[in-house]
Amino acid sequence: MGENVHDLVEIVECKLDTAKYMDSVRSPAAGAIASFGGTTRDRFQGKQVLELRYEAYVPMASSQLRKICQAARERWELIGVAVAHRIGVVPVGEESVFVAASSIHRKEALAACQFLIDEIKASVAIWKKEIYADGEAWKENAEFESTRRSCSCGN
Repeated sequence: MGENVHDLVEIVECKLDTAKYMDSVRSPAAGAIASFGGTTRDRFQGKQVLELRYEAYVPMASSQLRKICQAARERWELIGVAVAHRIGVVPVGEESVFVAASSIHRKEALAACQFLIDEIKASVAIWKKEIYADGEAWKENAEFESTRRSCSCGN
């Protein structure tokens, strides 16, 4: 546990290659591979969504993604971990984030996958703007808001 030799962490400006991330965690020792892909949906709160636009300070976001992978390895016996986030324009139906984890048994892979996506949403500085047919809005993830409210940052 804790060793990250098989982790693949990427922030890219192109369509996510989900097969690449799945293959990166594949191993003869793995009895399970779990994954999650977050896609751009076409509606949000009754508004037609045209696309999402993501921005990030890539060095800081990449560092945080690696820390999240390490934290997952410290909690579960994982064989491989892959985390990818897209920045720039993400059209409806395409993935903006993808995580995958492999382990000997499914329980660990599934739990790690849930942990990875939850931690990414809560703590990685990647900003999302939703573009609607009738306007646009910067959005914060509910998980990020919850983390910020529970922070005792001296306030």
